[in-house]
Amino acid sequence: MFKINENYLKLPGSYLFSTIGKKVAAYSSANPDKSIIRLGIGDVTQPLAPAIIEALHKAVDEMGKKETFHGYAPDLGYEFLRNAIVKGDYESRGADIKADEIFVSDGAKCDSSNIQEIFGSDNKIAVCDPVYPVYVDSNVMAGRTGEYNKETETWSKVIYMPCTKENNFTPELPKETPDMIYLCYPNNPTGSTITKDELQKWVDYANKVGAVIIYDAAYEAYISEDNVPHTIYECEGARTCAIELRSFSKNAGFTGVRLGFTVIPKELKCGEVSLHAMWARRHGTKYNGAPYIVQRAGEAVYSEAGEQQLKEQVAYYMNNAKTIREGLISAGYEAFGGINAPYVWLKTPDKMTSWEFFDYLLEQANIVGTPGSGFGPSGEGYFRLTGFGSHEATVEAMERIKRL
Repeated sequence: MFKINENYLKLPGSYLFSTIGKKVAAYSSANPDKSIIRLGIGDVTQPLAPAIIEALHKAVDEMGKKETFHGYAPDLGYEFLRNAIVKGDYESRGADIKADEIFVSDGAKCDSSNIQEIFGSDNKIAVCDPVYPVYVDSNVMAGRTGEYNKETETWSKVIYMPCTKENNFTPELPKETPDMIYLCYPNNPTGSTITKDELQKWVDYANKVGAVIIYDAAYEAYISEDNVPHTIYECEGARTCAIELRSFSKNAGFTGVRLGFTVIPKELKCGEVSLHAMWARRHGTKYNGAPYIVQRAGEAVYSEAGEQQLKEQVAYYMNNAKTIREGLISAGYEAFGGINAPYVWLKTPDKMTSWEFFDYLLEQANIVGTPGSGFGPSGEGYFRLTGFGSHEATVEAMERIKRL
């Protein structure tokens, strides 16, 4: 008889945002007259920039002609896109990354999950707490996390690095030595950041103990302060210890278009084994490439017009985040983030649990956010709101909260 992967049975409940979706759908069905403002998931709301739309139309026309038609994409992605990425994201930051170290994909969520496949199941992972759920859940599926403790809501073989108000939502180097370290900056969900000097400490630590850093830089376009690195490869020694994940979803509004990439330097090795070569083998075997049309759209992100238009779009979302942060503070809440990231992390009032506050906000103000406990035990007592809604809805949401 066939067997199943029993690690899937260890996963508690459904995926966080699926649970939220079901709760909101039930409330909406029971209260069809209520106008719900959704500031929960990190989905964009502004249309694609004109430069991107132009590139899409042009690429579609090319696909309709025999002489310019494209089939399967190259394994690593089209060279025109990888060269644009190198110039726009790395050379401009003084980071030494080559085009053949970039693997184009359909998004950072997939890559952050799939990347763990090239590592042994006995590796121990370290994660910030709170944390983007995919990092932990994908390792649960791989059998790397041990047993789940319902009381503490932790996994026995996972090293949790608490990120709380007391440490400015920045993790300390773990006392127990990990093999794989997940870092996300600017951070989802807390909206916190890390300075270049602080990140350099992690790079030095990883090289010292022989760990690999899986660095999620999906929100780097939202950085506003000068001392915050846009890529881990701004740090000396990162080429021998770090894998970087990037996304076009938040910087260019590609949540419905799907495009991302992973960077693995050729110096990154486990003994004599190249992680670059391993990922190339995995990528070539399991992935047929992002569509030509989408990759042309990605190239337009780095055009002069595209860069200007997307700066305006990012500024729109960051203005929303500022509106949320200032609105919450004026209403008497403790609020964090919203300066270098589109997320605002707030302390729940009156000792409410994060799910109690979710229900309270939904029922009393018809606003949807994300309970902090869904991101890990240190997220209990906190709540996440996003700046990705329309500005009008964001302003209205803050007025509703002030009236509570």
